[in-house]
Formats: sequence, structure tokens, C-alpha cells
Amino acid sequence: MEEEIDEEENMELYENVRLLMLAIKAVIVLLGKIVMMRPRIKRSLQRRPITRNGYHFVTNMIEGDPQSFQQLYKMYPDAFMKLCSIIREKTHLEDTRYICVEEMVATFLIIVGHNDRYCNVRQRFDHLDFATSQNFNKTLKALNTIALNMMVKPSTGIPAKIQESTRFNHFFKDCIGAIDGTHIPTMVPDREVSSFRNRHGMQSHNILVACNFDLQFMYVLSGWEGKYFLVDCGFANRRQFLASLCGDRYHLKDFGGQGRHPRNVSELFNLRHASLRNVIERIFGVFKSRFTTFKTAPPFPFQTQAELVLACAGFHNFLRKECRSDEFPAEYEGDQDLPPLDTEEENLEWLFQSQLQQRTEANT
Repeated sequence: MEEEIDEEENMELYENVRLLMLAIKAVIVLLGKIVMMRPRIKRSLQRRPITRNGYHFVTNMIEGDPQSFQQLYKMYPDAFMKLCSIIREKTHLEDTRYICVEEMVATFLIIVGHNDRYCNVRQRFDHLDFATSQNFNKTLKALNTIALNMMVKPSTGIPAKIQESTRFNHFFKDCIGAIDGTHIPTMVPDREVSSFRNRHGMQSHNILVACNFDLQFMYVLSGWEGKYFLVDCGFANRRQFLASLCGDRYHLKDFGGQGRHPRNVSELFNLRHASLRNVIERIFGVFKSRFTTFKTAPPFPFQTQAELVLACAGFHNFLRKECRSDEFPAEYEGDQDLPPLDTEEENLEWLFQSQLQQRTEANT
């Protein structure tokens, strides 16, 4: 009896589903006929013509005035062509059907060098925003591929800046560079704003770098046996770090002006230390002046912003190697004309030995 009832219920359910499917099919057919009966508006399919205006623009710049090219792309045509050749050989970036590598690199350099936006760059090269964005990101990826190879390795010899100076040679002969950090404006999602807010209330991410005395970037936070980096008093003394003396004047501005000379050996040591370590401040200034996109928050995802720093640091080293005619701000010579202090060398030797002992003990 129960089996007959279940069979009837199943048959009834099957019939209901069949009727529902027929109703849906009828509605679909009816809607199709209604759509087909509506008058159609004929529109011609118009596609934006593909031009070679960007290629001609770059070619004319290369063959034109070298000074104008240097102002726009931060280097002269021969260095530009060498960079494009390196990118072709060592990365996967290659010419497309309508856009060459030179045009892609030129697009990238205008954006990072002049803080330009896609809407302006696309007019210059006569491409859509999508193509401009692709060219930028392809070049960024290519430069990041070779950026690590462009980082300068530390030298085992005494840097020329120290060897040629009587102020630095005796006490800083093992120094290979300087370390410091700088803040770069950034754009992050609202949920991460608090993590990137600096002491000025602005959003930024901190970049920690090491450089040599030739204004070239090195590997970050790297140290080698028997060598050290000059650091400010925000760092602790270590075998690889030589910090300034706490409790005495240190910053160069503290010694500027008449009657503000070092009063004792500790302040003289700090002045020489700050004068030598000032190379890190100079390279930050040159870096931000050369790539003005870092003066404001770049309108890119945070990962892209982080990759830009490495790519531009490698590109900076390339320019330092290939464009030695670059003009940089004159370096401040803090104690070059100061009168000597009594027993200066003996006391400085004692200070240096005490610093060395402190750094050695900190590593044990």
C-alpha cells in the first residue's frame, strides 16, 4: 500500500516538473520572438586606427638634439640605446607587432622621471591607456629582472674618497659605504593606512638602503667580514656598523656658522663621521630629484610602488656608470678648514679603538 502511494507521488512530481519546463520553454520562445520583432539600429564598427606615431616620436628624439633628449629621458641617446640593448639581451621584453622596446622604455622613463600620468603619455605616443599601462608594466618587470645585477658590489680596497683625504684615511679606511632610510609617499588601501602613517601624519613606506661613496646603490642590509657601514646614532654599534658618539653634536647643520666649530675630540669625530656619512643623504636627494614620481604617492598598487624603488635604483646605477657627466649638488666639506685641536690624532686614535672594541663586544 505504501509503495503505491510513493509511486503516485513520484509520478505527480515528475508531471509537475515536466509542465514547469514546458512553461519555461514557452516563455523563452516568446521572449525571443519579441526581441526579433524589435527594430534594429545599424551601427558601423569603428576601430581606432593603429599608428606608428610613438615610434616616430622616439626616433626623432634620438636623432635630434642630445640635450633635449637628456632632459626628457635623463640620459643621452647612446646610453638609452645601450640600456635598450641590455634589456633585449637579458630579459624577455621584445618588440611587439606595433610597439618596439625603445618606445616601451621611453614610456616608462617619462612616467617615473617626470611624474607624468597615462592620459598625458598616451597623447605623446598616440596609444590607448591600456597599451600605455602594458608598456609601463612590461618595462618595470624587465628592469627589475636586471636591477640586482646593476647593484654595486662592495670593494675590498679603500674607497678613493677616503684614501685621498687626510681627514678620513687613517680612521675610516675600512669603511665601504653608508646606511640610512628614507620615506617615500605611498598609496595603500584604507584598511592599511594606519600601518603606513609616518610621524608627520602622511602615508609613506620606509626605504632602507646602503650606498658607496660614488653615489651608487648597493645591496640592502649587507655586511662583510672586516668591513662596516657608517650609520647615525639611530643604529647600535656592531662589527659591521660604526655609529656616531652619543651625547655630542653630530649633524652637519649643528657645526654650520661662525663660532660653531668642534669643541672637543668627540665632536670632531662626529663631524668627520657625519661628513663622510652625508653621501647617503646626497644619494637620496639625487634619487628623488631624478625620479620625481617618488615626490608624491605613485598611483599604482603598493606592490608596483615597491618594485619601482628597486627598478629605479638599478637604473640610477646604470646612469652613474654610463653618464658620468651628471651634475650633482656640491658636497659639504665640514671640517676642511678647521684649526687643529690639541692632541687631536692621539685622542681620535683612542676614540676609534674604543669604538672598535665596543663594536667587537656587541657581536659576541
